[in-house]
Amino acid sequence: MNNEDLFKKVVSHCKEYGFVFPSSEIYDGLSAVYDYGQNGVELRNNIRQYWWKAMTQLQSNILGLDAAIFMHPKTWKASGHIDGFSDPMIDNKDSKKRYRADVLLEEHQEKLSAKAHKEVEKARARFGDSFDEAMYRTTNTRVVEYLNAIAHIDNTLKEGLETGNLGMIKALIEELGIVCPVSGTKNWTDVRQFNLMYSTNMSAVESGEENLYLRPETAQGIFVNFINVQKSGRTKIPFGIAQTGKVFRNEIVARQFIMRMKEFEQMELQFFCKPGSELEWYAYWKEQRLKWHLALGTEKNSYRYHDHVKLAHYANAAVDIEFNFPFGFKEVEGIHSRTDFDLSKHEEFSGKKLRYFDPETNESYIPYVVETSIGLDRMFLLTLCAAYQEEAVDGGEVRTVLKLHPALAPVKAAILPLVKKDGLPEMAEKIYNDLRFDFKLYIEDKDSIGKRYRRMDAIGTPFCITIDHDSIANEDVTIRYRDTMEQRRVKVSELRDILFKETGMSALLQKLACI
Repeated sequence: MNNEDLFKKVVSHCKEYGFVFPSSEIYDGLSAVYDYGQNGVELRNNIRQYWWKAMTQLQSNILGLDAAIFMHPKTWKASGHIDGFSDPMIDNKDSKKRYRADVLLEEHQEKLSAKAHKEVEKARARFGDSFDEAMYRTTNTRVVEYLNAIAHIDNTLKEGLETGNLGMIKALIEELGIVCPVSGTKNWTDVRQFNLMYSTNMSAVESGEENLYLRPETAQGIFVNFINVQKSGRTKIPFGIAQTGKVFRNEIVARQFIMRMKEFEQMELQFFCKPGSELEWYAYWKEQRLKWHLALGTEKNSYRYHDHVKLAHYANAAVDIEFNFPFGFKEVEGIHSRTDFDLSKHEEFSGKKLRYFDPETNESYIPYVVETSIGLDRMFLLTLCAAYQEEAVDGGEVRTVLKLHPALAPVKAAILPLVKKDGLPEMAEKIYNDLRFDFKLYIEDKDSIGKRYRRMDAIGTPFCITIDHDSIANEDVTIRYRDTMEQRRVKVSELRDILFKETGMSALLQKLACI
């Protein structure tokens, strides 16, 4: 199965099995907006809980927050969003489609990177164990040409954005011969900046009041509550504040399913530290966040770090954790050293002191901040892409299975009476009622047992518990393992302990703590 087919199947699977639906579909939908179905909302909640517990439970110096979506308009003036929260957009005159100019360039870089990688792999196969990749990348003419082209794009894009010379970016797109994916032509408009914030009014009737904005990020809610959390929590530097929540961005480029949406959810940590120590904490969180991903069992070579060439004006270090989606490596999480920019700006605009008094050194200072920010929806898509598999089974049948980590699975176990008579449904009901206080379960007696297994495989249920005629006499059941399809007999009294051990969040957190 090629990557394009895989992605189409994941998108189709999401709708068919109740993970993700197009929003307002009966009215032909709404661009870049999606709803999470019965299985999607459970998976999403489990991913969020894993992040939340890893932050606030495993870390003794991180506290939680849930700030309001609406904030005082000066918040966004201080943060720079009103003046500078925009993307460089370009239109194709033939297709009438609008694109982010920087994304078009990044996609061209991906193609160049893939070509360089292909050359390297060909050489590796040719030279075997004696192959020196580092030397080859600096001496092979083609590879050097590709890598220099990538660097040229980085440097030109950075200069154009930093100086506001958007003409440089259009000229670069034309120089590289980038075409519109729809029309296939190079008939481009000029590049211009487009602000991404949604605005509204406090009252139902506009009365000249300042605009309110739907927050485009959760970070500012943390910064304006820095003193409240620090004092009420009686915390000392270094410490962090974690928050999850909805954010809104007027994304013009809507594509790749839930990868880029107008309404999405962030999971963010702002970690406050002493000035001068921020790069040590940056390195710490860079490592810790990749461990969080790998604890789920995703292949390590599916991830990579991508250091920012163009840093935001407030940052002194920034890196993305990228995942190899079916459509290429894309950002899932960012780690940024934001210096003291945010607290300094809010102190300036509010007139309130946002400083920390260090009792050990008897000094007062504005803390520096290291941020980790992950998109819950992108993590959801990553999880499905990594889990989706089609496997040949006995008889030439192909089963579709989501090999989700059991702690993330929407349903932990299915209770399946073999037939709808002879007391089997009643025993299944009893087991269901006994376990439902601790686990999300599913109970069903329709169709053959094989068809029911396949439905559970398709939504990622790690265990199926089958009740047959021997179960009533022996007080035991057959438990089937999703990934191996192995079946074994266990006592009903053992089920709770098995499910706790295999599907509980605590086992996943223990694994994370040991990495």
